[in-house]
Parts: sequence; C-alpha cells; structure tokens
Amino acid sequence: MSAPPPSVTREVRLVTEPKGLPGPELAVVAQRLPVPGPGQVVVRNRYFLVFPGLRTLIAGAPEGVPLPTVHVGDALFGPAVGEVVAAGPGSPLRPGDTVTHLLGWREHALAAAADCTVVGDALPDPAAHLSSGAAYGALTRLAGIRPGDTVLVTGAAGGVGSLAGQVARLLGAGRVIGSTRSPGKAERLRTELGYDSVVVSDVRSPSLARQLGVAAPEGVDVVLDTVGGEQLTAALGVARHGARFALVGALSGQLSPHRDGGSAPAEIDTFRLVTRGISLRGYNGSDHPDAAKEWVRRFGDWLRAGEITFPHVRIPGIERAPEALQELFEGRHFGTVIVELPPH
Repeated sequence: MSAPPPSVTREVRLVTEPKGLPGPELAVVAQRLPVPGPGQVVVRNRYFLVFPGLRTLIAGAPEGVPLPTVHVGDALFGPAVGEVVAAGPGSPLRPGDTVTHLLGWREHALAAAADCTVVGDALPDPAAHLSSGAAYGALTRLAGIRPGDTVLVTGAAGGVGSLAGQVARLLGAGRVIGSTRSPGKAERLRTELGYDSVVVSDVRSPSLARQLGVAAPEGVDVVLDTVGGEQLTAALGVARHGARFALVGALSGQLSPHRDGGSAPAEIDTFRLVTRGISLRGYNGSDHPDAAKEWVRRFGDWLRAGEITFPHVRIPGIERAPEALQELFEGRHFGTVIVELPPH
C-alpha cells in the first residue's frame, strides 16, 4: 500500500537569473503540498530527467517551442516517473499506479490525472521510460535507413546519441560513426556501444572535416544530428548523393556559455544540397504521435533480448539535482542523466 503524501515537499527552483549556463542559480526549496482536487493526483516521483533543453527554457523559450519559459521563482520541470500516492475525486488513477508526467524536479507533483500516463510492463526498468525516443522516431520517420547504410550520429555520447547508434544498427545500418567532445567518451562509444569509428570535437584534435574524411572515406548516407553548428557543417562535407539528414537537437547552442540556448547557427552549403540531392529535415515528436508508443514497445523487446543497452547515470537525491544539471552542461556524464529519489 502506498504511503500517504507528506504535508511538505521539496522542489528545485530558479532563484536568480543565470549569466551563461545555469548552475548556482538553482536551489532546493521546501513548500507545502496541496491536497489533490477533482481530477488531480499527487505523484511521489522516483526518477526525473536532467536534459539540455532546460537551458532553452530558462533562457526564454523561442517561438515554436511548445513548453513554457522558466522564470525566476519557478520550479523546473521535465519528464518524470513516479507513483500515485493520493487521488482527488473523479480521478481515473489510484494510489499505487506508476505513471509518467512532466512535473519532474520535485519530490512530489500535484498533477492533473489527464496529464499522467500509466506505465505498463513494456520496459523492464521504470527509469527506462526516461529514455529519448527521438532517435528512433527520426531514423524511422525521416531518415529511412536502408540495409548497409553508413550512419553518422553527432553528439553520440548524449542521451539521444547513445541510443541512436544502437538503433541505427538494429534498423540495418552497415557502419555507424559518432562524434563526441572527449577521447574518453569516444573509447566508450567504440567498446561499449559498438560504434565503428568516433571523431572527437575538442580543440586538441584535427578538424572535424579532416577526421570525418578519414572515418567515412566513401561518405555517409544518413546523419542524425543532435548538435548543429560546425558539426552539422562538417557532416554535410561527407554526405553522399541522396543523403538524409534528421535534425533532432541543438546542443551547440544549448551547451555554449556564449549563446542563449535558443539558436544553433550552422553554415550550410546549399549548392551541395542541390547537386547531391541531400535532404535536411527537423524531427518534432508531436508530428509523429505514433512513434513514441512504437519506440517503447520495440525498446522493451530489444532490452529483454539483450540487443540494446540504456546508457545512463543515476544521480541520487534531489539535493544533487542542481549539480547534475551543471555537470550535464560541462559534459561530465555519458548517456541519459537521471536523478533518482528514495522510494519513501
């Protein structure tokens, strides 16, 4: 039986406006937990996602982003998995239900039941529901991987990229190349996730264009881009005729202390796009609502069969959540970053 919710809970708030990448401007604050009203539930969060898109929301979400801006005094938010511990009148959910919702960054969430999704047994680990299905959606809906394709994944050690290379292989890719910011992560991508080659985008390494020319001497057929900026420019330089680019992220803008997180400019050679018949398309999950359910089903099957892994790190305790976000921006972690809260 679920324990009743407490009268006081804690959440992570933006307490001052950041100058550059958010860090010390976040604080864990106690507040009173309201009783759920009609159609509402209280969820005790077990896991919530630490993701780079918060930079964009904290800086002021640009037009077209379907999420609200985080202002000073607001609690952060994002994908979470938790257990219903109290339900208001008329709620279809009951205490004990495990659900996903978008009110992470707090120990307990007062949410509309309609905004929660009951988690079944499709995935063997509830935390895996915080995996990103963007790579699967983009590769199946936009890129259309063909058997034997050479696939390039930029930002391959992040939450999206660490799954993208594995998914590309399962969908039939013959060769998978990645990019990352650190030689240590490059080695893990090769040894743990099966990347054939990895280029490193730090200042001590040769230019990306030169490295990609060596890694993909015959060019690439598919690019799943999570970074933008110079990495997208370099990827276009090795694109084969008819190459398909699926753009799913803008880390070059979100991880830069010199930008506001709302843009990631890249120099695009439109002549090359025309003469080589290259397509560039941005992936938005809301345009493909069927992809999310399909991803959970296939991800669960692949996990149980041992055909895929879920690279992630669990940061224990809400007290460490602000630090976890700062570490994400600094590139200290590999894969998806999750804050894990105690069960009681």
